Amino acid sequence: MNQAEMSEQTPGLDLAVFRRWYDEQRPGEIAGDLSARVIAGGRSNLTYEVTDGTSWWIVRRPPLGHVQATAHDMGREFTAISALGATDVPVPTAYAHCEDPDVLGAPFYVMERILGTAYRSRTQLEPLGPEHTATIAGRMIDVLAALHAVDPAAVGLEEFGRPAGFLERQVRRWGKQLEGSKTREHPDAEELHRRLTARVPDDDPAVVGIVHGDYRLDNLLTGDDDQIKAVVDWEMATLGDTRTDVALLLVYDRLASLPGSGLVSDVSTAPGYPDTATQLERYAAASGRDLGDMGFHLGLAYFKLAVILEGINFRYLQGQTVGEGFDQIGAGFDPLIAAGLDALDHH
Repeated sequence: MNQAEMSEQTPGLDLAVFRRWYDEQRPGEIAGDLSARVIAGGRSNLTYEVTDGTSWWIVRRPPLGHVQATAHDMGREFTAISALGATDVPVPTAYAHCEDPDVLGAPFYVMERILGTAYRSRTQLEPLGPEHTATIAGRMIDVLAALHAVDPAAVGLEEFGRPAGFLERQVRRWGKQLEGSKTREHPDAEELHRRLTARVPDDDPAVVGIVHGDYRLDNLLTGDDDQIKAVVDWEMATLGDTRTDVALLLVYDRLASLPGSGLVSDVSTAPGYPDTATQLERYAAASGRDLGDMGFHLGLAYFKLAVILEGINFRYLQGQTVGEGFDQIGAGFDPLIAAGLDALDHH
């Protein structure tokens, strides 16, 4: 199969064009003909595994078609993993970044291929047994605490975000994201957004740090030894209130119990997976931080995830997703909004 034929199978990645560009960035690295496959596509950024038969690379670019202006920031991902390479946070080595959208149709970057498993389902974890599952989930929490312990200035990320007013901007940003991707009217979502706006906590310097923005088990690559080999998918990373990462992780865990959520990660139902209280205790012990009232943060996390699903559903209805599994995405919106309102009522 030649490179032109391969490119037809990897939409968004013209291998011949990519090779010419990469040869200029890192001459001599590519030794033979390139082949590639999509290893994650359409719902968020497109991820490709590229090889010349001897060496391997991972290429990341935004999804095809409709893209929110503030989302899918390749430069942000590249900057984050480049800066964290020398810390206790496991990340792939960053190789090269292309800001010119004319090369592949959008900015993209290239990083190291890490061998590991992204655990997305209970059926993947069950064969490992409860003890291994508990170990992996515990290390997931420890790595999150390690990320939040990194001093942004010490790794050159002091300008990576604006911590002051972070939560207020998050509420405003996700409200605007929903307006930009609405497929129908959402009165309950507007009510949740209104209540979040009225309840934004004051800034707390004690919990400011590097925020991943989408931290969960399937955004980690785990080795056969149960060690976390790499944290990936840094497109939403910034500086801000680190409790937002903790809340979003808990919301992902609760997805399995929501009816019709459409995009359920059911790892939290696997035997041995720790419950919410256990995770919060482990995080508090590892980080030394008092999380305090999590009601607002959980409400914001439910709202954020609902808006992300609506954006994916928008692209699906426009025929701009790559791969399968998108027809039920829209069904997840209402249960998430309802759970967000409930979190505000009961915390």
